[in-house]
Amino acid sequence: MPHPNATELGTALTDDEVLVLRRDFPALQQQVNGRDLVYLDSGATSQKPASVLDAERAFYEHDNSAVHRGAHTLAANATELFENARATVARFVGVRENEIVWTSNATEGINLLAYGMSNASLGRGGSDAARFVLREGDEIVTTEGEHHANLVPWQELAARTGATLRHIPVNDDGTLRMDDAERLIGPQTKLVAFTHISNVTGVINPVEDLVRMAHDVGALVVLDACQSAPHRVLDLTTLDVDFAVFSGHKMLAPTGIGVLYGRAELLDALPPFLTGGSMITTVTLEASGYLPAPQRFEAGTQKVSQAIALAAAVDYLTAVGVDRIEAWETELGARLVDGFSAIPGVRVLGPAAGEHRAGLASVDVDGVHAHDVGQFLDDRGIAVRVGHHCAQPLHRRFGVTASTRASAYLYNTTAEIDAVIDGMGAVRSFFGVK
Repeated sequence: MPHPNATELGTALTDDEVLVLRRDFPALQQQVNGRDLVYLDSGATSQKPASVLDAERAFYEHDNSAVHRGAHTLAANATELFENARATVARFVGVRENEIVWTSNATEGINLLAYGMSNASLGRGGSDAARFVLREGDEIVTTEGEHHANLVPWQELAARTGATLRHIPVNDDGTLRMDDAERLIGPQTKLVAFTHISNVTGVINPVEDLVRMAHDVGALVVLDACQSAPHRVLDLTTLDVDFAVFSGHKMLAPTGIGVLYGRAELLDALPPFLTGGSMITTVTLEASGYLPAPQRFEAGTQKVSQAIALAAAVDYLTAVGVDRIEAWETELGARLVDGFSAIPGVRVLGPAAGEHRAGLASVDVDGVHAHDVGQFLDDRGIAVRVGHHCAQPLHRRFGVTASTRASAYLYNTTAEIDAVIDGMGAVRSFFGVK
């Protein structure tokens, strides 16, 4: 299936174009602490364009009804919009409609997989689910650089099944130690789970190499695409991953909507996690039969308006050009790292200036806690993320408990990047650190 954005990386956006795009985002028109808002926290959650807000509002004003239930006009309209949204998102990531499962967020998607595999390990799903069975002696491989959402569920799965959890370590710059990956991924490996792009360092992991290693030993691959789906051309079929997750709220859509991708034959064999109405074929007082994917994983009343709004967000990103967004963010990320690296007492976590990375940068400011850095910048109207970014093991690897992260998106300008660099340069003197 050809991907709609399967082209060479396009020409980057320009500041003039970005200034026009910013008019579409109501939240960016405000002031914070008497300053024009500089929003550099899209790695946590993105702002929403008016077209996305309008799409969700229009559903509630005109088509609000339960999907896949009832024969009246509103129910039919709602179901059509809901399933059209699924088709739109599927095209965006280069997969088939029946390979897209709606979730509340990426975290739920990973837990769905982990608990589905746990159910298979308890004998649910029969012979079709044998691929997912884990037992003592089997291994799950993840990395030292994961978000907690792609670590804690696998810890729990290992605890429930007796499997062993192993981790690929990272180098001092946050890149994976691929020689260790070759050693760790072996005959006992049943699952390899890793992030596409680190939400702390901006490192872009070698997906193709890790997929090859995993598939060479018959292991399944789970890709955390939360920091890639919003920012770069993503073709999950070409990447050949078995499962992937991403969240709508990081890609211009509302909170409460996420996506689990799975190869169709795997989803159809995986035992469900949540059960109840809408995911069944027949129900007796003693037992039930389940629908094929994706409906078998969508029990109960679904996130209808959020899914429709996610499709509107995908349409917006596609209209701008995901390849152009990626090129622009690459420029902004390099500008961030160059600027931060030039400030005495500021340490950039991850690849050094000049190395390829995504459009974000996390720093440790010598002598000043990350929360104080964030409050100082907020006083200037600059919104950044502070803390461990749900990645405590990675911060521990770098010898810090917290960092300050600036993350760019399609609506950020070079002037905003310069503003956060200027603000960061003033932090240590403000707090009297020499």
